[in-house]
Amino acid sequence: MLAFFHFLNALLMILLPLGLAIYLTRRFGLDWGLFGVGAVSFISSQVLHLPFNAWVLNPFLASLGFGEGSALALGAALLGLSAGAFEGLTRYLALAFWARKARDWRQGLLFGAGHGGAEAILIGLLTLYGFLQAMALRRGDLAQLVPPEQLALAQEQLKAYWNMPPGMALMGALERVGAMTLHLSAALLVLLAIRERRPVWLAAAIGWHALLDALAVYASRRWGVLPAEGIVMLMALASLGIILALRRRLAPLVPESGPNPLPGPPEIEMEAEVPEQADLEDSRFLAE
Repeated sequence: MLAFFHFLNALLMILLPLGLAIYLTRRFGLDWGLFGVGAVSFISSQVLHLPFNAWVLNPFLASLGFGEGSALALGAALLGLSAGAFEGLTRYLALAFWARKARDWRQGLLFGAGHGGAEAILIGLLTLYGFLQAMALRRGDLAQLVPPEQLALAQEQLKAYWNMPPGMALMGALERVGAMTLHLSAALLVLLAIRERRPVWLAAAIGWHALLDALAVYASRRWGVLPAEGIVMLMALASLGIILALRRRLAPLVPESGPNPLPGPPEIEMEAEVPEQADLEDSRFLAE
């Protein structure tokens, strides 16, 4: 039974964003291309984000003793800011220069679904790969598959994987629901910055993303998985509030001039004939 929940966890991560995209495209008559633009924007952000963390930020945090005391709070804040900045700026570039016609609430949602959906699908595929590995290792001889120096750790991890409560096995999918809600709200804030030409909303999108990631990192290291997931879900509710609040503000743009009227029959201007003075005098004489 636990194997089913592990498999379901990975499957939900992959299917939930696709289901959301199907709903949005059918509900609002939108094109899947915008979902693809959002997905490419996420992948592009990671091309720089992951090397920056690996080569710059992580060594810096290690030098501070990340994981203890005030260094944990600082490290969580920097990791959150790294994610918020790289993804927020990539969202901005994609919407400003690639998806130039995406300027309303519905289109912003589909773009955000693609951005957050790409992350969810990639994590789901990795989770599915991990599940298949755990299934193989469960039936195999670890001593022949794992180096001796890593055998004890591998046995402990495998035991924890196959002895967790079924509800814990679904935590990954639940976290993706919260994260995708954040991505939707952040995409709308970036779109608002572009539409109203106010960079403060771009800063708000970056800060909002950074705050969620920072709190999740801090809570998971300080208190464990369940408190971290609780924080993510609370912020997901706040993100839902942002999404609903921006619906009217990002309503479809109305053209300044209304529709052209239907052509009608040409208007004929009638000019009244004014009799000349000589004609008036001739008519007077004829009347006499």
